[in-house]
Amino acid sequence: MVSVPADVIMHSIAWWPTLFIVIVATVTDLRSRRVPNWLVFPSLLGGLVVCTITGGWAGLGQSVLGVLLAVLALGGFYLVGGMGMGDVKLFAAIGAWIGPWQLVFAFIFMGLAGGLMLLAWAVRGGFVNETLSGTADLIFDFRKRGLRPHATLALANPSARKMPYAPAIAIGTILSFFALA
Repeated sequence: MVSVPADVIMHSIAWWPTLFIVIVATVTDLRSRRVPNWLVFPSLLGGLVVCTITGGWAGLGQSVLGVLLAVLALGGFYLVGGMGMGDVKLFAAIGAWIGPWQLVFAFIFMGLAGGLMLLAWAVRGGFVNETLSGTADLIFDFRKRGLRPHATLALANPSARKMPYAPAIAIGTILSFFALA
């Protein structure tokens, strides 16, 4: 009889709920520019419970580490006004299902997908120079500004251009499953 490692089992179990979560989050974010709490909180709790059932205390530990890593990875972007809290909560819910190791892959793929989406959006909208200038300002002006939001680029600014980020989170998460298959 062949023994299947617990992380392989969890990887298989996490696929369908995670796929459902990212699809619903993407659709709602594209429609309303929000990722709803009714989706992320039960998803986060479900990930914690299922990981605990399938992996015991070690599974719970991996799930909690996934949540914490997700909050650390995207929380800084939220603090400086560059990302909404719904995106942070969505990524935390995903972290509860896939754990910290797969979440690293999801984060890398998410960043690549988000960058490509931003570039395509800027080209289509005709504001590439503005986007590149704003990105440079965010990166190089950080030492002066610290963790305070940028005056003109923060989500709180009604005139700032805003791109829904759940699609990038979805793409990164889905690709992470294939990277570890």
